[in-house]
Amino acid sequence: MSYTNGLDDPSAYFQTKIYTGDGNNNRAITNDGNSDLQPDFIWLKDRNVGFGHRLTDSTRGITKNLASETTGAESTSTTQYASWNTDGFTLIYGGQQVPNYNGHTYVAWQWKANGGTTASNSDGTITSTTQVNSDAGFSIITYTGNASNSTVGHGLGVQPSVIINKKRSATASWSVWHSALLGTQLLELNTTGATATVAAIWNSTVPTSSVFSIGTDGQTNSNNTTYITYAFAEKQGYSKFGKYFGNGNTNGPFVYTGFKPAFVMVKIIDTHGGTAGEWQIYDHKRPGYNFPNYNLSPNNATAEYTGESYHNMHLLSNGFKIILTDVALNTSGKLYGYAAFAENPFVTSTGVPTTAR
Repeated sequence: MSYTNGLDDPSAYFQTKIYTGDGNNNRAITNDGNSDLQPDFIWLKDRNVGFGHRLTDSTRGITKNLASETTGAESTSTTQYASWNTDGFTLIYGGQQVPNYNGHTYVAWQWKANGGTTASNSDGTITSTTQVNSDAGFSIITYTGNASNSTVGHGLGVQPSVIINKKRSATASWSVWHSALLGTQLLELNTTGATATVAAIWNSTVPTSSVFSIGTDGQTNSNNTTYITYAFAEKQGYSKFGKYFGNGNTNGPFVYTGFKPAFVMVKIIDTHGGTAGEWQIYDHKRPGYNFPNYNLSPNNATAEYTGESYHNMHLLSNGFKIILTDVALNTSGKLYGYAAFAENPFVTSTGVPTTAR
């Protein structure tokens, strides 16, 4: 039985790369997956210290940054990437807060879109610019708001499961829609808050196979303001976007994905005692991807957490398992949403099974 739609090597579409800075200029970082990957979206974080997340893509250009932990507008940096290459990227050294400081450790999560090639999309009432990888279910979208109830074409050809949206030219929170939410609901990547109900963010409408909707809230649709959107659709054996309920037990929920995860991001959707919890990212490259495993939180700039109280996820051959009680991952009866990308499918299209850890 095949557990993929031909996506037998997920490293052609997503890779995690860890490296240690050396303080040199024009430092080439080469990916180590089975396939070469020229990134179109890099989410990079200094693991040692509290320097911010850097989200950069080939549509906006490799000098343009957004930080997931802040409401800040897009910034420009000429001291980070010299180039994005056929299998990785080259760094420019420019001081302590750039991604090659001597002795600092880094993680770069990388996704492939369409090699930087964009197209005009008129599926929505707003004409957007899209860069689409339909095989992997990933689209990078830019558009200019009009402050009216509108739709924006995403180019995926199927309904997205996750939409991450940010105002570029002015300050605003990140808006996140997940398939576990209603059309009136959102999460914010830069906060710990539970789901909020703001009808004017998505115009009370879930995405379709061609467009997503935006209302009149400035977070997604200010007049003459530019926005960036990352849209993801689920692909069997490569990506999974779902939900689970916590049980409040160290023998926590097992979540079946149909692949060995390379990357898992989780967010509590409900409140817990009036509050919610941190976003959590785990991956298969940072030390102790099972026990002990280290997490990073998109909503803050803090260094990687290595304390034992957050070693609470095992990445398995066919999914992930929660192994500790914690508000961020496993409060009894609370709803959690997740996004996961594969290292290997559980079984390839030719019947080859993956191995357990």
